[in-house]
Amino acid sequence: MSDTVKKIRAPFDEATARSLRAGDRVLISGTILAARDAAHKRLVETLDKGEPLPVDLKGAVVYYVGPSPARPGHAIGAAGPTTSGRMDAYTPRLLDQGLKGMIGKGYRNEKVVEAMKKHGVPYLAAVGGAGALIARSVKKYTVLAYPDLGPEAVAAMEVEDFPAIVVIDSTGDDYYATGQAPYRHL
Repeated sequence: MSDTVKKIRAPFDEATARSLRAGDRVLISGTILAARDAAHKRLVETLDKGEPLPVDLKGAVVYYVGPSPARPGHAIGAAGPTTSGRMDAYTPRLLDQGLKGMIGKGYRNEKVVEAMKKHGVPYLAAVGGAGALIARSVKKYTVLAYPDLGPEAVAAMEVEDFPAIVVIDSTGDDYYATGQAPYRHL
């Protein structure tokens, strides 16, 4: 991992998505979507019905989060990542719709990694347990779809210097594997 931190903008364009490498540390500014498993399930059900999605996923970066209620004067409460594997059943379909980045925590299955390589999409990790600190980078939170899902609704999050690490890049290189390799003999 490099000591350099890359400042990038969301939504991601093709060049940004493909330029990120496993192990890169990034600070993201712009708009990312918040959505968890219940919202992902609904999005795919909408596609299964042949209906248009309630949000445009072209270039979108989704953060797997269900934030806690906001304190007065704050956009949201704690906003730590949820386990990304919960979205694995739905992810390839959403990548087909133009999704260009994902942020969460934990491992992804082989089908997701293959779909990421096909579409040139990176997977980034946010630090679990640091939800209160991560929330400081969220300047605005606006529900876009499925408000009945409460904190699991699809929302737009305006972020400034949102910290993340590229875990799996668009070529399939996996920082979880390479980062652990030097310690396997211990």
